[in-house]
Amino acid sequence: MTDPGAFARIEQMINSITSLIGDIPEPVRAAFRAAPRHLFIPPVALVGEDRMTRAIDRDAAPDTWWDAVYSGMPIVTQLADGAIPIRETIAADGTLRLPPDADYTSSNSAPATVADLLVLLDAAPGHRVLEVGTGTGWTAALLSHLVGEHNVTSVEVDPAIGEQAAKSLGDVGVQPHLVIGDGADGAPARAPFDRVHVTCGIRRVPYTWIEQTRSGGLIVAPWCPNFGENHALRLTVTPDGTAYGRFPRFASYMMMRSQRPATTADDRRSEHTTTIDPRAIADAPAGARLAMAAITGLGCYSYPEGDTHRVVVTDPPTGNWSVATWRSGRAEYTVRQAGDRPLWEEVTDAYFQWVAWGEPRRDRFGMTVTPDGQQVWLDTPQQPIG
Repeated sequence: MTDPGAFARIEQMINSITSLIGDIPEPVRAAFRAAPRHLFIPPVALVGEDRMTRAIDRDAAPDTWWDAVYSGMPIVTQLADGAIPIRETIAADGTLRLPPDADYTSSNSAPATVADLLVLLDAAPGHRVLEVGTGTGWTAALLSHLVGEHNVTSVEVDPAIGEQAAKSLGDVGVQPHLVIGDGADGAPARAPFDRVHVTCGIRRVPYTWIEQTRSGGLIVAPWCPNFGENHALRLTVTPDGTAYGRFPRFASYMMMRSQRPATTADDRRSEHTTTIDPRAIADAPAGARLAMAAITGLGCYSYPEGDTHRVVVTDPPTGNWSVATWRSGRAEYTVRQAGDRPLWEEVTDAYFQWVAWGEPRRDRFGMTVTPDGQQVWLDTPQQPIG
């Protein structure tokens, strides 16, 4: 299906991107023109600013579909690893009825986020690029136009998603090398790479990516501890097999399947109170959220509910949680907890440690990755935290 206004929509999308992140290089602009986003969006998908709860249907409402495709929003293309077809969640009257287990498991990312990571990647013609997470195939197509299709290797864990991506890539006339497998393993048969472009959220950087990257090569990935906000990570690989880098800005993607958190919490429950306003944690800036995640290894999210504000701290490996609830007019706040680990207290201690450091911004933090693991630091690798 084509739209006579597609060219104008693409230019409008590019202009919207630059209004959000600043100017983008001409090669990236040209890639967006050569690989139109609409060729990578299925006929039925989910989109919206309110937790992506609005369905779009190209056949039933084409204008709405086109508007959504060339908006700045991410578009959900799969639920529950494909177990729940999106079309089956749309009622006869067009309303969306998502079952409780309908987790979002694949998407076409927001154009500004895609552009931001491509700018950080700084890929040029001739660079060999490993992409982790083919998804709809859109970013593989963009990379193919930036470096040459024969230089792009893209790994996708889901065979059905990979099959559809291959078709969409063929529709725009590019054929990068596609691999079905766990992106954490990279693509050793195609290594070494000059660039690694990661399109799924990670908590841990697999050392295999460093092993498969040339000295001086770059790895750009969304570091997603899911502590209120996630972060773009840009690593440079050094001759000794170590990678160093910083967190220059925001980035958030759906989690790599092999790094998803546990979902079953401990049966043990307890309750106590705190005098620390939960909103201080909920409203903390990006630097504080990064520090709290790095120090504790925990995640966090919050939501208002009537006259209350709940802050949920999570322990990804165990599924345990702690919920601190703010209520107006109270000097103490209830904390409910699953498991024995004092999650709330660990988070608040980390918050005050960040305050004691002088409330550093996100871009003062960095990460080192070695065969022994990863380490977040403040200002220099000689000041590790956590």
